[in-house]
Parts: sequence; structure tokens; C-alpha cells
Amino acid sequence: MSKPLEGKVALVAGGTRAAGRGTAIALGEAGATVYVTGRTTRTQQSEMQRPETIEQTAELVDQAGGHGIAVQVDHLEQDQVRDLVARIEREQGALHLLVNDIFGLTTMEWDKTVWESSLDIGLRTFRLAVETHAITSHFALPLLIKQPGGLVIEMTDGTDEYNATNYRVSFFYDLAKAAVNRMGFSLAHELAPHGATALSLTPGWLRSEAMLDEFGVTEQNWRDATERIPHFAISESPLYVGRAVAALAADPDVARWNGQSLSSGQLAQVYGFTDVDGSQPDAWRYIVEVQDPGKPADTTGYR
Repeated sequence: MSKPLEGKVALVAGGTRAAGRGTAIALGEAGATVYVTGRTTRTQQSEMQRPETIEQTAELVDQAGGHGIAVQVDHLEQDQVRDLVARIEREQGALHLLVNDIFGLTTMEWDKTVWESSLDIGLRTFRLAVETHAITSHFALPLLIKQPGGLVIEMTDGTDEYNATNYRVSFFYDLAKAAVNRMGFSLAHELAPHGATALSLTPGWLRSEAMLDEFGVTEQNWRDATERIPHFAISESPLYVGRAVAALAADPDVARWNGQSLSSGQLAQVYGFTDVDGSQPDAWRYIVEVQDPGKPADTTGYR
């Protein structure tokens, strides 16, 4: 099996579960050394109160064919992030890829105005989704730009185009995801003179561990959930967006995407990768053309 990222070093910040875990595994498939960070370990849980751990993710990277290294980090703690980057430099001498996937939302306040929202939840959400990314970039990018060709991916929810005209969940969620998309644009401007690339990337409707639990299904029988939510038929596994990351990281012409807002389904059409079932779901096109207009669920031509 081809290992296009063998010898490359990646940091998946926020790799405990969901898109972060899928990304770490896909980078492992491509042969990368992957530092997986998060707050939940086998001996300590975060406020998420979920069973997934960074050690499990690192082991899955190994099983996929790469080298996974789990490091417990709270990305709001500057000293911890500084120490993490110093360790990567000490152990590897370089950082080729940074995936900022930190989020950690515990409560989704659907359709809550800013005055109806809990300030504690809203401001915590914003700190976890935005401040963590800024702190991580601050410390990691000086190492990443020591040699040309580095790549930074800001993982978000929704493309810039879609989010610009659609209210997303609540005031704080909407603002957080818009900010992360803008980070991809801003970092692109700052990294280009150093021969590095930055962009934002969104999965589609993600079959995260929490989403599967919510629907009472597993990755094996997830289609049963379409009886409750028919449009869930367009959903994708976390590995799908991970393979988008791996394809970008292996592309010698990745600079063509600098500053852009991309989706997993869009990139599958360019790079040819598939989800675990061999399909190529294009969720954001489906959402615009089928789900939002209120049409019956039908993924024909969309996966």
C-alpha cells in the first residue's frame, strides 16, 4: 500500500474522537507520524464525559500503518501547548502538518439568540472553538515554517459560502464556525511568504461517536437511523474527511487551495478518495439542492 506521507510529521490538535480521530487514522494510512492531542486519557476524562481517549486514537493510527503518539494537552493552557511543540521539535525536528480540530462542545443550544443563550455555555464554546486554535497556531507555526511546504488545516462546520447565508444553530455556534473559516483565510495570508499553505475544511453530516449514540446506531448499521431522519442518508464517517486531509497533505500542488474553504465531498471529486463503504458523499451540495429546499431524501447522484 502506498505511504505518501511516510517521514512526515503531523499534529492533530483535538484528535480524541470524531473528525480529529478520523483524520489521525487517515494520516496513519498514508504512513505519517501523528501526534494526537486532547484532554481525555485512559485515566482522566474531560468535560465531554465521553469514553474515547487519545491513547485509543494513537493505537488506531498504528494499526492503520502510521505512528501515533498520544499527548494529553488542554489547548487553552499556553504552557501545555508550548511544551507540546517543543517536544515535537525535540523528537522529530520538524512539523509538516497542523490540523486544528479542537472544539469540545458539550451542549448544543439550538436556535438560541444571544440573549436566550447561556453565557457560560456560549463563551466556553467560543473559547474552545476559537481561542484554542489561535493558541495552537501561535506556538506551532514557527516550527512548521522552518522548511517550505507546510500545511495548516482549520477544521470547521460548513463552507464559507454556505455559512455566509445560513444561520448555524445559535449565535455562539454560528460565530465560532465563521471565525474558524476566517482563520484559514488569515493564516493563508501569513504563511504564503514562507512557502506554506492554510485552508479551512469541513466534513459533511458527520457520523461521529456522539451522533451514532444519539441515533442509537453503530457505524455498521447507521442506515437504520434514516428511518428517523431520512436525510441522514448523506452522512459520512469521520475517516472520509480524514482522507481529504491526507490527500491535501500529499499533494505537491496543495498551494492552489491556499486560503480557500473546502469540503470533504468536494475534494473527493478531485482526489478520488472514498468513504469506508466506497462511496463519495457530497453532503454540502446535497444540503443545498435537496435538504434545504425540503425535497424528499434521495442521495442519487450525491454519494
